[in-house]
Amino acid sequence: MLNKRHLPSIAALQCFEAVTRHLSFTRAAEELNLTQSAVSKQV
Repeated sequence: MLNKRHLPSIAALQCFEAVTRHLSFTRAAEELNLTQSAVSKQV
């Protein structure tokens, strides 16, 4: 069974979803009002 500390945060999941939808860290960052670096670190 998964331990809670192994689950990603909601913010990380939102970043991952945006990146996969746009196929771009830059476009995901623009959508989420974050820097490209912040999105990259979350993923």
